[in-house]
Amino acid sequence: MNALWLEDEKLSLRDVPMPRNADEALVRVRLSGICGTDLELAHGYYPYTGVIGHELVGEVVESPDPEWVGRRVVGEINMNCGACETCDAGRPTHCPSRTVLGIKQRDGAHTEYVSIPLANLHRVPDSVSDEAAVFTEPVAAAAEILEQVSMGSGDRVLLVGAGRLGQLIAQVLATTDADLRVVARHTRQRELLASRGIHAITETDVEPRSWDIVVEATGSPSGFDLALSAVRPRGTFVLKSTYAGDLTLNLSPVVVDEITIIGSRCGPFDRALELLERGEVDPKILIGERCPLSHALEAMETAARPGALKVLLDPTM
Repeated sequence: MNALWLEDEKLSLRDVPMPRNADEALVRVRLSGICGTDLELAHGYYPYTGVIGHELVGEVVESPDPEWVGRRVVGEINMNCGACETCDAGRPTHCPSRTVLGIKQRDGAHTEYVSIPLANLHRVPDSVSDEAAVFTEPVAAAAEILEQVSMGSGDRVLLVGAGRLGQLIAQVLATTDADLRVVARHTRQRELLASRGIHAITETDVEPRSWDIVVEATGSPSGFDLALSAVRPRGTFVLKSTYAGDLTLNLSPVVVDEITIIGSRCGPFDRALELLERGEVDPKILIGERCPLSHALEAMETAARPGALKVLLDPTM
């Protein structure tokens, strides 16, 4: 079967064997989404070799539990052991022996078929289209912020970054009563935010040291610096970006201003699917292109362009 393969920071289309695991579901991929982590992996973010991709919607074609066969599903990306101290403590996404779909020791979703444990599967509601469901993983990552940080009426919240993930974070944060502003550089980004009733501002509008909660989602050192400078004393700084390479960071303001820094990664799929089912988050407006899997290399180049919207891969095309 065809797959988008990464090895030694080089991408190629490759014919790979069909995944076979009697204890897991075999999922036929209907759509997969190219995200920033895929792009960062290709630049050496993590030394991974294999099929990349972790955003998908698919259909179960084989399963040790026949009740799953024929179901439309999405899959959580962290496959944990379920038996270690970390898992027992309720932190399965940090299991030290976990594999991660398309990121760590497990082939991912930019292919025709993928193997996923039954415990990681979630049924997609009938009212949620494939084009929306393929965004479940990044919507869940956005929703994780609300699991980690309490925000509501009276809180001034700044999101720095209005790219693909930033747009989803903005929509999720807009479901709260917080006073939300989003730094957006590109006209199209501002238009998308406005279509959801979300207020966009420019970098020059950001008042230093005056925001209760700041979320950084640019993936750039300059965006990081702007976001950190905006946090008020004893405010909260949430990091949603993954970086290939190092950041130069002066920690003195963090100590002096007693800033709380929170790393934020994967999130709750159940909550993400509820947001999609209720229409509180509409990711379909973020779709830029839908490409056949055979054009995956060109699709990765398109997704890497500044201001690019979401590029979807369709193995059925």
